[in-house]
Amino acid sequence: MNLKARIYVESQKKNAEAKLEIRLTLLKEKGLDSESISHDATVREIKGMIRKANSRLASIAAQEKLNQERAQAKVDKLAAEKAAREKPREEEAVAEAKGKKEKKEKKDKKEKPAKAEKQGKPEPKKGKEEKKAEGQEKQ
Repeated sequence: MNLKARIYVESQKKNAEAKLEIRLTLLKEKGLDSESISHDATVREIKGMIRKANSRLASIAAQEKLNQERAQAKVDKLAAEKAAREKPREEEAVAEAKGKKEKKEKKDKKEKPAKAEKQGKPEPKKGKEEKKAEGQEKQ
């Protein structure tokens, strides 16, 4: 149902209710009982117009509610995406700050063991050329 039609449907409903009131007062003036009034074709037709207007208004309200939920979901999704983009940046900033501290600590720790390793480090393996050279020296 067209959402802009709400105004027209509401006015149709008001007109139908006014017609129904007029018709009911006319039939009561004639002296008819409630059973014969409820069987009157014009009264039934007007009540049908009111029911139709009510169902149209209900469908319009449902559509508006759905549109509102969609809009809210869209806003929530955009906010979540923005938060997701912001969170890694914050984590990177925190990680960088921690990383700088860790790098300084690692440099201090690496320098000390590196000196110790050089003192007790065995000689590197000799290549084929060095072995040949040693073999010739021994002879």
